[in-house]
Amino acid sequence: MTSRREFVVQLGVGASALLAGGQVFAQAMVDEKDAQAAALGYKADTTKVDNKKFASHKPDQNCANCALYQAKAGDKAGGCPLFAGKKVAGAGWCSAWAKKG
Repeated sequence: MTSRREFVVQLGVGASALLAGGQVFAQAMVDEKDAQAAALGYKADTTKVDNKKFASHKPDQNCANCALYQAKAGDKAGGCPLFAGKKVAGAGWCSAWAKKG
């Protein structure tokens, strides 16, 4: 059985390893089947979103025009704080979409 203290230490070690290897992880794209992505309804192509399940989705919404998207204008993919260490497609969408600006 792992104590809470051991867990916190292990979590810190794991986080350090992720930061050290950030360049490798930064290049990976989010998989739509990833647990976090599935929970948020992420699709790499906004036209593939289930509009019955996600009624808030609008055709003009995509990651590139979301306030959380971390990339330059015109980039095909960029970072998102919801998917730490992975990129999302600029043409993608998830239920956490928030209007930029």
